[in-house]
Amino acid sequence: MLFRQNWRDLVFLHWPADPFQVAGLLPPGTVPDLHNGRSYVGLVFFRMHGLAFGGTPALPYFGSFDEVNVRLYSRDALGRRGVVFRSLECDRLVPVLAADASFRLPYRWSRIHSQRFDNRLLYRTSRRGTSNAGARVWIEVDGNPTTPDPVEEFLTNRWGLHGRAFGRSYYLPNTHPAWSFRRCSLLDWDDSLIAAAGLSRPRAAPVSVLYAPGVPVRFGAPVPLPGT
Repeated sequence: MLFRQNWRDLVFLHWPADPFQVAGLLPPGTVPDLHNGRSYVGLVFFRMHGLAFGGTPALPYFGSFDEVNVRLYSRDALGRRGVVFRSLECDRLVPVLAADASFRLPYRWSRIHSQRFDNRLLYRTSRRGTSNAGARVWIEVDGNPTTPDPVEEFLTNRWGLHGRAFGRSYYLPNTHPAWSFRRCSLLDWDDSLIAAAGLSRPRAAPVSVLYAPGVPVRFGAPVPLPGT
C-alpha cells in the first residue's frame, strides 16, 4: 500500500461526451472506455479525510480537504479500466503541489465550500487566480439505498486511474469496499469546470445523479504502461 484515504459525502454527476473529443484528452496507451458506444464525463464532489502514507498516521490538517474533479473513463492495452482526471479542485495548497510533483495530477488550488442541511448537501467551488472556472451542486438525498443502473455501475466500478508523469503513462491501482449509493434529487447545479478541462460545456441536466456516504480507499504503487 502506497497511501490511503477516506472519501466522504460523494456526489456523482455524469453526462454523455463525444468519444472523439475524449480520445484526444487521454494519456498515450489508453483509449476511451465506451458503454454501448458512448463515452461519459463525470463531475464528482466529495470530502477527502485522513490521507496517510503507508502505515503512518493520517496527516493533520493537510490530509483532509474538499475536492471536485472532472473525470473521463479509460481502458489500457491490458484491459484495465480506469479514470483519467482532467482537473481536480482542492482547497489546500500543499496537496495540490504534492500531487503535481509526484504523479503530475492536474490539481488546482480553489475555494471550496461544502455544507449539509439535514438531508440536503451543497458544494460550491471557484478556482483561484485569473480563471473564473467553478461548479456548484445542491442535492436532496433519499435515505434508501439504490442499485445503480448498468451505465452507473460501469462508470463507478473503477479500480485505478490512468495518468502520465515524467514521459511515461501509468496505472495507479486502488481498492475499496463496494459502493453504497443513494438516489438523490438535483435541486440546483452549475458548471464551467468541464469546459475548462477541454470538453464541451454541458447544456442539459446530468443523465445520472448519485450520492454515496463514502468508502475507505487504499492505493498501490503506479505501474508503467507498456510502450509509452
